Amino acid sequence: MRKLKKRVYNSETRDAQAAQTRSCILTAAKKLFQRQGFDRATIGELAKAAEVSMPTIYALFKSKRGVLQSLIDDAFPQNQFAALVDGSMHEKSPKKRLMLTAKLARQIYDAERGLMDILRGASVVAPEFKDLEQEREKRRYDRQGEYVKLLMNDKCLAKGLTLPKARDILWTLTGRDLYRMFVIERKWTSDEYEEWLSQLLIQSLLED
Repeated sequence: MRKLKKRVYNSETRDAQAAQTRSCILTAAKKLFQRQGFDRATIGELAKAAEVSMPTIYALFKSKRGVLQSLIDDAFPQNQFAALVDGSMHEKSPKKRLMLTAKLARQIYDAERGLMDILRGASVVAPEFKDLEQEREKRRYDRQGEYVKLLMNDKCLAKGLTLPKARDILWTLTGRDLYRMFVIERKWTSDEYEEWLSQLLIQSLLED
């Protein structure tokens, strides 16, 4: 029995150490990518900055793309994301549903704000990131498709608006670029962005 407890303890210790190492690497990666750009930073430089070996980085993240993917995934907690999505899907009022959609977009991009320069630069020069970004946008488009179907089933879409066009409008208006232009470039507050997006989604998608 003592041996079993020791093994459990050792396993928990290893897990805690691995989580701490992962966190240190991601913290160093964010600073390195911001300073040098995603394309110019190397795994060797990241290993030096995080004070770990290159094999450790490859074991945890597989590649530089994997490091960036983890930075994106960790920016907004999955449980918080799932709670907002679930709340919007179960909301009965179409207007409130779209307001929750705007809140979700705002909170995701607020969380990613420190990464946006990295993401923008990577999408221009790094082919592997373009693939990653396309995968993320496809998931977002597909997820929103189910959401727009709810609006159509409730017969509350604006007159003449087809399902494909409604999906395109929702996907475009909730994209990262509009947040970046308004909040980062034009210095809107996040509250102003969320309010503007809420009203625009309601006006663009719902019947008067």
